[in-house]
Amino acid sequence: MGTFVTTEHEGAVALVTIDNPPMNQLSSALLAELEAEVDRLDRDEETRAVVLIGAGERAFVAGADIKEFPSMQESGGHEGGAARGLHSVGHRMDAARKPFVAAIRGYCLGGGLELAMCCDVRICSDDSKLGQPEIKLGLIPGGGGTQRLPRLVGLGRANMLNLGGEFIDAETAYAWGLVEKVVPRDELLPAAIAVAAGFAAQSPHAVAVIRELARTTRDLPLEEALRRESEGFRRCLLSEDGKEGVAAFVEKRAPEFTGR
Repeated sequence: MGTFVTTEHEGAVALVTIDNPPMNQLSSALLAELEAEVDRLDRDEETRAVVLIGAGERAFVAGADIKEFPSMQESGGHEGGAARGLHSVGHRMDAARKPFVAAIRGYCLGGGLELAMCCDVRICSDDSKLGQPEIKLGLIPGGGGTQRLPRLVGLGRANMLNLGGEFIDAETAYAWGLVEKVVPRDELLPAAIAVAAGFAAQSPHAVAVIRELARTTRDLPLEEALRRESEGFRRCLLSEDGKEGVAAFVEKRAPEFTGR
C-alpha cells in the first residue's frame, strides 16, 4: 500500500504488516497510513477479518517513535504524535464492522501493546515480551494503556505494568487475560490467520453487532446492557444473514452469508 503498511489476502482475511525498521516504531506517519488502510479494509466487501503483524523477527511493535517527542515538547505538547494517532486508529478499529486479530511476536511494548489492545483477539508467540515502559521516561501510556489495559486485566495488574514499567512474558500475559492464545513462534501466523478465518466464516452482520455491543455496553448497568443485547438479537434475526442462517440449518446445508 505505502511506506509503512502492506496488505496481503488469505481468502477473506487481510494480513496487514507494519514495517518500520528496526522494531516497527509507531510514528505519526505510520499511524496515519495504518488508519487509512483500516478504513479501506472496513469498506472492502471481500475482506471479512484483519490480522495485524509486525515485520521482522524482533517485534510486533516496540513502541512509539521517541524521536518525535522533542518536537512535541517544543510545541507545548499540542502536536498529535503517536498518542493522538493511536487514539484515532483505535477509534476507527472500534467503529469497524470487521474483527481484528493481533499476531504478536517478540517485543510488544508501549504503543505496540496499546495497538494490540485495540484488536478483538491477541495471539502471541511463546517468546514474546509485553509491557508499558513509558513510566521509565517520566511519561504515562498515552494511547489507551491507562484505559484499555485495566478493562482487560483488571486494575491491579494494569497498575503493575503501568506503574512499574516492567515486561511480562507470554505465559503471564495469557494467565492475566491480556492475550487469548500462546503458540510456538513458527506457528504464530498460521494460528492468527486460522482464528481470523473462523471469524470471517461467520455472518458479517452478526459479527458487526457483537463488536458494537462489546464496545458500547461494557460500562452500562446490566439491565440496560441486556436490553441492547435483545435489540441486537432482533436486528440479527430479521437480517438477511439471520434468515439465511436459520434456513440453512433447517435445510441441513452450509449458510451463504452476505453481510446484510
